[in-house]
Amino acid sequence: MNICVIYGGKSGEHEISLLSASSIIRGIDNKNKVILIGITKEGKWYLQSEEEYQRICKDKKAILTITQDEKKAVSIIPGAEVKSFSVDGKALEIDVVFPVLHGTYGEDGTIQGLLDMADLPYVGCTTLSSAITMDKEKTKMLWQSVGLPVVPYVCLKRYVMNDSVLYDAFIEAAEKELGDYPLFVKPCCAGSSNGASKAKNRKELSFAIMEAFQWDDKVLIEKAINAREIECSVTGNSVTFPADSEIEDVVAYIPGEIIPSHTFYDFDAKYNDPDGAALQIPANLTENDLEKIRKTACAAYKVLDATGLSRVDFFIDKDTKAVYLNEINTMPGFTSISMFPKMCDAAGLEFKELINLLLNEAIERYNSKKSLCTSR
Repeated sequence: MNICVIYGGKSGEHEISLLSASSIIRGIDNKNKVILIGITKEGKWYLQSEEEYQRICKDKKAILTITQDEKKAVSIIPGAEVKSFSVDGKALEIDVVFPVLHGTYGEDGTIQGLLDMADLPYVGCTTLSSAITMDKEKTKMLWQSVGLPVVPYVCLKRYVMNDSVLYDAFIEAAEKELGDYPLFVKPCCAGSSNGASKAKNRKELSFAIMEAFQWDDKVLIEKAINAREIECSVTGNSVTFPADSEIEDVVAYIPGEIIPSHTFYDFDAKYNDPDGAALQIPANLTENDLEKIRKTACAAYKVLDATGLSRVDFFIDKDTKAVYLNEINTMPGFTSISMFPKMCDAAGLEFKELINLLLNEAIERYNSKKSLCTSR
């Protein structure tokens, strides 16, 4: 099988993609042919050399790079299926794509829509569910619509930010609705805690809002919860999941707990500081509570029509013991310290088996979709 791994990307999580893709490449069975396409921070696509693939496979600590050779620039032909990608006029034979792209232009439906138009199977959520789950406000609204618990929040849009009268009234209303400080501020459509911060008073809130608006045109302000951070890995196809298909069955794995040493589990704690957080799998919960997390994770996954994989994140209030959904990540980190593969492994699904499952699910979903009518 010819597997195309796409990595890098025009995103604040570009470097994380390099780390994740490096791990995934080493997890792909060497019976397959792996084609590497790197996307620069400017959004340009380049085919990478076989030597780069071999370098990553031979050294467990090696991290992917992107060589920008204009003769290796990638072109895309919509609808050409296995020959949709070409370089220098020659088609690349591709059976399935693994887009290891985090955040903007990776998890927001853009790459998924492009691959749909190219008519290629790909790992991960569909165009629609990727776009919805990237938007934290819309995700919360859908969860609320079916009675799933979310942290109290308000959403600030740029047009309000740009009008001083509207903005002042909004802040007054937000403080009244959310209660006492501290409050959390985060961009609606960014990942890895980029642009997120904690505000202890109104002055800090203003600075936090300005920082968040560097990343998006919508900003969430949430009530700060004195919380434990619980995560749960989910795989499968929530739209079809036929009873006789182990590949597409929706499965929630053993929940884990993040115990951050930072103020909160920010970008630095996630990726730069090896002591930024302790990871405990399973989470220190009763069997009943672990099962409750797994069932809620599946429900949250299904209502969003998620497919492939996601990491569903929770808060448990230390004071009231209430459980809240925080957010969902449709292309979670695959680094050596990432929770998603670790939780799967704790449930008996080893890294290489996980990669194989995701690739097979992508092909099954593609074949199922191909059987649908598109015209008369």
